Amino acid sequence: MHSTFKVVIPARYASTRLPGKPLLPIAGKPMIQHVYERAISSGADDIVIATDDQRVQQACDVFSAQCCMTAEEHQSGTDRIAEVIEKMQWADDSIIVNLQGDEPLIDGKLIKQLAFDLAAHPSAEIATLSTPIHTAAELLDPHVVKVITDKEGFALYFSRAAIPWDRDAFAIDMQELPQNSSHYRHIGLYAYKAGFIRHYSQLQPCYIEQTESLEQLRALWNGFPIHVSMTENPPGHGIDTQQDLERVQRLLEVD
Repeated sequence: MHSTFKVVIPARYASTRLPGKPLLPIAGKPMIQHVYERAISSGADDIVIATDDQRVQQACDVFSAQCCMTAEEHQSGTDRIAEVIEKMQWADDSIIVNLQGDEPLIDGKLIKQLAFDLAAHPSAEIATLSTPIHTAAELLDPHVVKVITDKEGFALYFSRAAIPWDRDAFAIDMQELPQNSSHYRHIGLYAYKAGFIRHYSQLQPCYIEQTESLEQLRALWNGFPIHVSMTENPPGHGIDTQQDLERVQRLLEVD
């Protein structure tokens, strides 16, 4: 089993809601530095920040992070990682964790868990995480992505809908989860094999991916196995809005 893995942190400068997001200051450091330090705590043997903007690269130089300049036109972080893999000439069996550049509260142990889970399941091309759902409101929320796995922990489907749907229980009451409920929220953190990313970046979007607006469904639709491990300690707040930023600033300033 692999004991080494790499982390790539896609960090686009442009953001509709938070322009210059990677460089926003939090507790005296740019956001991207907090994410980089979390990646270091995971024990990764290689960490690369992938950006399309010289300002991010200059910030990375200040805290001595390895930075790879990538094309502006990439549609997703996965496409950006594919370019990094080619530039770094990483072997097909290298394990790569995709860590979003707006996750300054991520626990390094989760990153390591993900990488080691992929190494422990050689038939999988992707590993990701889930956490139990505890309320009906969370299950019914379309912003919360749900996942169903088989008995070995391989993903059967991801959806914004409430799956599995308990026909009998929900016919009576949709305010409470059924007794002995088994529902899981997907956590959007991924580990991939480098060879898979090379292939994936060439695949066309599929109907279910576009309908649900969930990129991981492209892999399932094309027959690539995704293994899902569970955690009771999901990541802290990511940053998409000004309110998210202020919340994380308060948390990190206390630390």
